[in-house]
Amino acid sequence: MRLPTQVKLVEVGPRDGLQNEARPVPMAAKVGLIDLLSATGLGVIESGSFVSAKWVPQMADTAEVLAAIRRRPGVCYPVLTPNLQGLEAAMAAGVDEVAVFASASESFSQKNINCSIAESLDRFAPVAAKALAAGLRVRGYVSCVLGCPYEGVITPEAVAAVAVRLAEMGCAEISLGDTIGTGTPAKAQAVVAAVASRLPVAMLAAHFHDTYGQALANLLAVLEQGVAVIDASVAGLGGCPYAKGASGNVASEDVLYMLDGLGIATGVDLDRLIEAGAFICRALERPSGSKVARARGC
Repeated sequence: MRLPTQVKLVEVGPRDGLQNEARPVPMAAKVGLIDLLSATGLGVIESGSFVSAKWVPQMADTAEVLAAIRRRPGVCYPVLTPNLQGLEAAMAAGVDEVAVFASASESFSQKNINCSIAESLDRFAPVAAKALAAGLRVRGYVSCVLGCPYEGVITPEAVAAVAVRLAEMGCAEISLGDTIGTGTPAKAQAVVAAVASRLPVAMLAAHFHDTYGQALANLLAVLEQGVAVIDASVAGLGGCPYAKGASGNVASEDVLYMLDGLGIATGVDLDRLIEAGAFICRALERPSGSKVARARGC
């Protein structure tokens, strides 16, 4: 299949990239990051999550962050809402898109959210239904699609089954996540092929981590299958908690550089994206995880 002419970049840095930071990230840094990202041309910036502060303390100020950012017309600021309480808080904050998440691995589901895959999907169904009834768009995440830290290999068929359930409950987009970043191009293509045999490929997004340095290769492989939505994190924010010291999310700057080189339109300005990454890296007092940013001296 020919490469898509246009790709939607979903920036996940403010949520997925910051949620596991060991030190508290000041609200001003989160707001500043989102505002800078809003000026890059990105159309989707995942801005937080309404989860228990006990489990994800870094996201405890999501409502305050959403109240403080300068929302740009045409930019969507979705949040993660794992339950009805979270959804109600998100609705009160004025979001227009929410996300739910499930795992393709039974072991990961039990250890991460203390229930089976089937139970987790049953929990999300009323969340999705209420969100849709309120006119919100719903996105679904599937984790461990290319491997699990506890089970190892996950079959493409298992991934497809979860993706179909999420689509049936009303998720307009299904993000396939290589949570531990062990996938390779052939495996990535096998998973997309399995899911695309049951759902339109236009519904699918790729959320690939770079733990083993394979994320860009995997993204190119699924672009060739028609996937045209990519999740990425500015400055490569967000390490892999299952591989100590390893990188996690693929850097948005690196993805954009590749897409620009392929002549694929995104509407995103690379220089401004690098600027946003430099800002948050100064706040976190660490170098950028983006190879492109480092090559540019940031």
